[in-house]
Amino acid sequence: MSLYFPQLRTLQQSIAFHAAERPDHPAVLCEDRSVTYGDLHRRSNRTAHGLRAQGLAAGARVAFLGKESEHYYDVLFGCAKAGAVLVPINWRLTPVEVRHILADSGTAVLFVEDEFLPAAEKVVAELERAPVIVALDGPDGPGTGLPAWQRGFPDTGVDEGGGWDDPVAQLYTSGTTGLPKGVVLAHRSFFAVRDAMESQGLEWIDLRPGDVSLIGIPGFHVGGIWWATQGFNAGVTIVSMRMFVGATAVDLIRDAGITIACVVPAMLQMMLSEPRATPAHFASLRKVVYGGSPISATLLQQCIDEIGCEFAQIYGLTETGNTAVCLPPAEHVTGSPRLQAAGRPYPGIEVKVIDSAGERLPAREIGEICIRTPAVMLEYWGLREATASTLVDGWVHTGDAGYLDEEGFVFVCDRIKDTVIVAGENVYPAEIESALAKHPAVAEAAVVGIPHEKWGEAVHAFVVFRPGRAARPRELMLFLRDEIADFKVPTSYDVIDALPRNPSGKILRRSLRDRFWAGRVRQVN
Repeated sequence: MSLYFPQLRTLQQSIAFHAAERPDHPAVLCEDRSVTYGDLHRRSNRTAHGLRAQGLAAGARVAFLGKESEHYYDVLFGCAKAGAVLVPINWRLTPVEVRHILADSGTAVLFVEDEFLPAAEKVVAELERAPVIVALDGPDGPGTGLPAWQRGFPDTGVDEGGGWDDPVAQLYTSGTTGLPKGVVLAHRSFFAVRDAMESQGLEWIDLRPGDVSLIGIPGFHVGGIWWATQGFNAGVTIVSMRMFVGATAVDLIRDAGITIACVVPAMLQMMLSEPRATPAHFASLRKVVYGGSPISATLLQQCIDEIGCEFAQIYGLTETGNTAVCLPPAEHVTGSPRLQAAGRPYPGIEVKVIDSAGERLPAREIGEICIRTPAVMLEYWGLREATASTLVDGWVHTGDAGYLDEEGFVFVCDRIKDTVIVAGENVYPAEIESALAKHPAVAEAAVVGIPHEKWGEAVHAFVVFRPGRAARPRELMLFLRDEIADFKVPTSYDVIDALPRNPSGKILRRSLRDRFWAGRVRQVN
């Protein structure tokens, strides 16, 4: 039976409840360290008092720049208790990208690991409103700085933080304008789907007594923070990987007795590609939840055959509070056409498909997928027009093209927006094109996603050089590494004389990408 505590409506209530009910039960395992629910509650109380000591008002932004660890959850729950909003930052971003997030969010306190501290200090020195920096690492080694800072504050309870509809996290997702947007999520985004499934007794995604839950997706992604909170809301043990490595994950599943995991398809591919991985490594698994990008039929069948547990696919956006659609384990039947579907909406969540005029389309006609969910974002931070264009009358316009079948299953066929998904990471061409245009040899560029067997998609750039100028692909790649995160850097290039455009001047990306996708059923991978 799935663990469900309907009285828990905020993150701070979840940690306080389980700390009282099972204080000695492990809450987080990371590397060789174990933190109990009681410890995590007391430590996050200290963090909350420390944040309050900075004089932060309700809703103040607190950023975290570091790899995965138990300290991330100290800060998450500390923010919830203090009424602050956590801004997790992708540690793979360049200083330029980090600067934008800190400035845009108005971050007041920045928790940062030693590895990223020099770059963070340089960025902070350039900001008009510099946040207070709290180093996670100290002189006694990794992770010793935060506990030392926390000891300066009491571990007693903190006055109630935010409520059901109050913001608790702000996650940055790249945008078609080239600048990442802050998606503001309330506490309800981490509870609404749980309530939806329980209302109908569904166990599509369930957490049971004794579960040990692996988080493959990093906490700066909505999937990572959402999956972690599901475990904490249920009071099970969370296993946090500093960063995902296929060989490490395979050993961890076996050695820690992982029973349920949340990953992206590229992570499944990495685990199954490990030469020494055997069925014994996966014997403890009862369910794998996967999402973040489409999965190929070949990989999914390989997972079903070789891992041998239940599978559930999830589909959603940061803007929908993560998952809104699920392909439950019962639909993972070999040879079923529904294996091509993203799934069906949870109870109380609606999906429609519309044409360019906004009219609802009948079954099997392709249009834009729109979602209405109680887990929906509050807003794009500080971007009223962008919020209004994405969130229309309560419906999130996903930018994905697809259709519904007669029974309400959602099939994703393509992207109306220009997103490229590399191993679960959203990459937007406009951001890369803007960076390429800074190179002195580049007149203009267009970026598309092309199929990649391991990562799902790879970034490919079409480049037009200035007259009398040129640059080798390696030179462009090295140049971009100072401008954008490495996973956004194109891995292949075509040099062309001019970009194809329509009469209004818009780049015809479809004509650029079609040859790479010819003969494929889906135009996403």
